[in-house]
Amino acid sequence: MAVSSGVSLLLASISVLFLFSGIQMYLSWFVTTHLYTIFGGYLGSLLFVFLLTAIGNLESCAFGKSFQMKIFPEVTFCLLLAVFSSALVHRVCATTCFLFSIIQLYYINKYSQKVYAIPVPVQNVQTGRKKK
Repeated sequence: MAVSSGVSLLLASISVLFLFSGIQMYLSWFVTTHLYTIFGGYLGSLLFVFLLTAIGNLESCAFGKSFQMKIFPEVTFCLLLAVFSSALVHRVCATTCFLFSIIQLYYINKYSQKVYAIPVPVQNVQTGRKKK
């Protein structure tokens, strides 16, 4: 079920808030074993996706539907914020958050290209030979 950009902005913002507070509340649990530390990095990458969704919808509401997110200001800011919040838990959480976030960003881009890309028409190029 699709929702509007405003509702998606609200849902993504609430998800960011709950996810960040949950990670900080269970900080001591994440550092008990290696598997929990990696899971904390995965939750940090989910924080990245929700941040990216929230900022993208905020820009969509402010600048119109045709506005596109770019690598430098938006994606880099969200990635640094997610890695920093994971680094508050553990250094391994920050590393795995970065790796999981890059993987998720690849698949988000791949899906976006599949859904929103405009196909380029193919033109026939004539060779140098002419038929007589």
